[in-house]
Amino acid sequence: MKPIISLDQVSKSFSGRRVLSDVSLDVEKGSTVGIVGANGSGKSVLFNIICGFLTPDSGQVYVRGQALGKGRDFPENVGVLINSPGFIGLNTGLQNLRYLAGIRGVAGEKEIRSAMQKTGLDPEDKTKVEHYSMGMKQKLGIAQAIMEDQDILILDEPFNALDYKTYNDTKEIIRILQAEGRTILMTSHNYDDLKTLCTHIYAINEGKLEFPGITGRN
Repeated sequence: MKPIISLDQVSKSFSGRRVLSDVSLDVEKGSTVGIVGANGSGKSVLFNIICGFLTPDSGQVYVRGQALGKGRDFPENVGVLINSPGFIGLNTGLQNLRYLAGIRGVAGEKEIRSAMQKTGLDPEDKTKVEHYSMGMKQKLGIAQAIMEDQDILILDEPFNALDYKTYNDTKEIIRILQAEGRTILMTSHNYDDLKTLCTHIYAINEGKLEFPGITGRN
């Protein structure tokens, strides 16, 4: 079976500094792959390349066997949570997701509400997003990433700056998504965030992936 995501010798530099160096990676369908590394190690750059937001200097990215950058800049059916989710502060969570869903017209009201409930948010909550806690914003970002029933999820630092309860809530959300058979890639600067969730964990150091094959969740 072909991997659902494959990176072949991907490199990227900024202002003469090499951030990624000949990175190769195969991700099997239904697996959960964790990338651990210090802040600034290149984790987010790697995910931005997989999503098509950045173009590698060399190498190739394949999603579902199709190469990115050859008439196909962005992979289809991929849910993304990268950096701090940008929402309209004066709108509620439901209003924000309705607006985003309207751009592509894939998710309807039922799917939007289901995604919010799955992440522990109340669609009827009238609180404006500007008054959301960091954890609530993170949950809304995950809801946005899954509301179109995306089978691949790219989650960059999903546990960053969360309180204890929201941290555990987010882990439980990811376990639900795993049980649905989704392929998940996520990053953290903390190995402990990943070891109980991931089928494979890689460390990124000086632009290279190290320790391939480390397994956490069986």
